[in-house]
Amino acid sequence: MSSKETCRNELRTAIRQLSDRCLYAASKWAAEQLVGIEQDPAKFTPANTRFQRGSSSIRRRFHTHESTLTPASGVLHVSTPVMEEDEIVDGDIYLLAKTYFDCREYRRAAHVLQDQIGKKSVFLRCYALYLAGEKRKEEEMIELEGPLGKSDAVNHELIPLERELSTLRKNGTIDPFGLYLYGLVLKEKGGESLARTVLVESVNNYPWNWNAWSELQSLCTSIDILNSLNLNNHWMKDFFLASVYQELRMQNEALVKYENLLSNFSFSNYIQAQIAKAKYSLREFEQVESIFEELLRNDPYRVEDMDMYSNVLYAKECFSALSYLAHRVFMTDKYRPESCCIIGNYYSLKGQHEKSVVYFRRALKLNKNYLSAWTLMGHEFVEMKNTAAAIDAYRHAVDINPCDYRAWYGLGQAYEMMGMPFYALHYFRKSVFLQPNDSRLWIAMAQCYETEQLRMLEEAIKCYKGAANCNDREAIAMHQLAKLHCELGRLEEAAFYYKKDLERMETEEREGPNMVEALLFLATYYRRQKRFEDAEVYCTRLLDYTGPEKETAKNLLRGMRIAQTSSPSLDFEHFTP
Repeated sequence: MSSKETCRNELRTAIRQLSDRCLYAASKWAAEQLVGIEQDPAKFTPANTRFQRGSSSIRRRFHTHESTLTPASGVLHVSTPVMEEDEIVDGDIYLLAKTYFDCREYRRAAHVLQDQIGKKSVFLRCYALYLAGEKRKEEEMIELEGPLGKSDAVNHELIPLERELSTLRKNGTIDPFGLYLYGLVLKEKGGESLARTVLVESVNNYPWNWNAWSELQSLCTSIDILNSLNLNNHWMKDFFLASVYQELRMQNEALVKYENLLSNFSFSNYIQAQIAKAKYSLREFEQVESIFEELLRNDPYRVEDMDMYSNVLYAKECFSALSYLAHRVFMTDKYRPESCCIIGNYYSLKGQHEKSVVYFRRALKLNKNYLSAWTLMGHEFVEMKNTAAAIDAYRHAVDINPCDYRAWYGLGQAYEMMGMPFYALHYFRKSVFLQPNDSRLWIAMAQCYETEQLRMLEEAIKCYKGAANCNDREAIAMHQLAKLHCELGRLEEAAFYYKKDLERMETEEREGPNMVEALLFLATYYRRQKRFEDAEVYCTRLLDYTGPEKETAKNLLRGMRIAQTSSPSLDFEHFTP
């Protein structure tokens, strides 16, 4: 049996088992991967070629090195025994409990199953109790502090659930689904080390439960923790590793994993969306936009991950495309957090920041842990000069995910606006540590060092060098390096950076005051070095401008022609960048 056929059979079984236990998110994920497997051409019929659509063009565009991929037979896999269903279960009672569960009557479902001893029934009863406790906790939070506030509300079912599930594990009468729930309970109670151990047991015994992998991922906060996990080799492990690499900001490693998975899951929209997410972190916006356009053509009612697409359109200031996307998700499902976030981005791009905040708040009412909404709402408050509200929003974001560099960067901006550069510097350092390849963060930290209160120019120079090494697309770092070296009297270094900045402006065909400043400095510098030919080149270029720099260039040329060996008519004491 081929690797693809093995994956298909495993996923079909997993979808049924996961749905039967009301793990619908994991079942949906598995179903999407099942459809994402490339079909056997020999079995193509008009009825089953529905999904052999244009998504292959994504693969052609972003996945060109076919020879470097893991072949289909090379996908990691070990034999995993198929879990047998319980024989000790009353099918009619379980069906009634599952019906109550689907109607969100969790305590009724648990009550119906209280005398059932089958593993399947025990799991659903415990899971129903857990969700009943979560539901009550959410209600208490709203009653005590409001939908976006903090409170001391807890899930009161955690302690009895931990006691029961721990006993079942010790007795060896717990199945992989029970282990997943036990790991979830331990994580909620703060027992992260044991939770990791239990979740590893769960995925090793039943690797198709994506919910368990997701919980395990949230507990892998460093590469050392990830490497310490004793995971069996299975193709689901590759999905997990790719996802963890993304969270640990190892985007290139994540891309390699996803490209390898494409050998089997060529038509997986999930993988394409994750590739777009990794490329978004690498700021490859053109490719991200193309991937999302293709995804929407294949899945026009998709809302998941579309908030990231809206961020790209916002950054590129694509008004019409963002307007179309906002209208599309509004008509599809306007009460999804992602939809509210997209609409918030649309109003932000239009400059209607108050309206934008309304939609970000709506997203948070739907999901108070929606990280992007907290961060983007903080950005809006910064635009509105409401620094107190911005700081509160950013702090909520870092409480949810301490690795969100955007929130730390936003905190730095807010404190900088308040004239508190020492605080701002602390937060900028945090953001640079988390995202060292983003030139904008280095530049923000450098500008903080340049403030009147700090005036730490040597540190600023180091930061600008860091930005220059990170492909500074805004072309700020090189110019600032030249100015700072000039200010410190290091004229040779200043000339080096002005020349590099000038070369970049010429390559990008940019004009402006920075070019005039570079030409004027270089003309003066080479005039003083008695390199008259070089000085004349820059002076001649300055004659094309109409400002005072034209007169300065004329004076320099006149002085060089009268007496090439005389003292320069314009010294650096008169040059002000």
